[in-house]
Amino acid sequence: MYDERTCRYALNRIFGFRPAAAHALIGHFGSAAGVFSADRHSLPPGMADLFTGNGGISDRSYEEAHAGLQSVEQSGTRFVCDNEPGYPGLLRECADRPVGIFVRSRSPVTDIFPEDRIFVAVVGTRDISLYGQEWCRRLVGAIADSGEAVTVVSGLAIGTDITAHRTALEKGIPTVAVMPTGPDAVYPYRHRKDAADIESSPGSALVTDYPPGTAPLPINFMRRNRIIAGLSKATVLIESRIRGGGMMTARLAFSYNRDVLALPGRIDDERSAGCNLLLRERIADPVISCASLTDSLGLHRSAPQERKSTDDRKEIGKRYASRLCGEDLDRISEILLRIRGNRGTDIESIAETCGMSYRKALELTMLLEADGMISVDLMQRCTIKIK
Repeated sequence: MYDERTCRYALNRIFGFRPAAAHALIGHFGSAAGVFSADRHSLPPGMADLFTGNGGISDRSYEEAHAGLQSVEQSGTRFVCDNEPGYPGLLRECADRPVGIFVRSRSPVTDIFPEDRIFVAVVGTRDISLYGQEWCRRLVGAIADSGEAVTVVSGLAIGTDITAHRTALEKGIPTVAVMPTGPDAVYPYRHRKDAADIESSPGSALVTDYPPGTAPLPINFMRRNRIIAGLSKATVLIESRIRGGGMMTARLAFSYNRDVLALPGRIDDERSAGCNLLLRERIADPVISCASLTDSLGLHRSAPQERKSTDDRKEIGKRYASRLCGEDLDRISEILLRIRGNRGTDIESIAETCGMSYRKALELTMLLEADGMISVDLMQRCTIKIK
């Protein structure tokens, strides 16, 4: 008698790069255990070769899977099959989904991948620019400030990925790192502390479909990227050259009929060439502000943000009631709210989003700066200073 979970573990290992073959077998025989119990002498044409050769379906591969599954569970890593609770709902919809995934986390799997949580992939180049870093932090911060149940997904790589993970943890929202290795390794090694932080953070996890002992070979990253795209409602591309892992993830997300968004960049910057290409091809929608991202994702401003706005209004009332009329009091409150939600926004953008003239926006921001409530740099970018 074959155990169903062990059989699925075996099929995941055998057909990791051909998950469609594993699903076809399970569909034909009714279960993974049925695959291993099948009469090998009466197999349909085209299936016989799946039961032979190195690593094929056999009693030996079942025994190896049994030992492997026991070892994994004893280590604290969980193997979650695609027919079990806790398997990511959106990933289950993908035809090339893995038969099972390995999850390292202190949280129950059902708390990591609940049906009502929104998963947003934030990906991009390893060679991220200062512009990319700044906007990656701003956008992840805006997602966190929405107050919605959102998890940020990325690949633990240097550059964009680790910036997204760290910002999510700093902002107090869960993050999922999908790895190109087995669950017993961290790549790159320099991110082992970050991996430990993710594993121990509530609702966060390290995820892979590679069995223990798998090294980070170049071919593994494409397979990793389809999980990032598959389990996410939307993929946000921060920066990417025309050829790169972030571009692959974005195109995979588009093939899954998921939302794709891209941060526009300078036309002479190779690190933005991929984003600009996706925008030209109309595969991605542009991210032109933090508000445009949260609107595209269907996220809304949270109660904490509203409370901050109320606090700001009280502070403004104390400072400016005798100096400003009611209309300007409302305007200055709106300016503070915009700056708080979009750190580094410039005065021209404030004027546009707040529906006032540039002259009026300049007058009020200069007043706020003179009173020490905001700082304004040489590029007229504003940063809140209210505690």
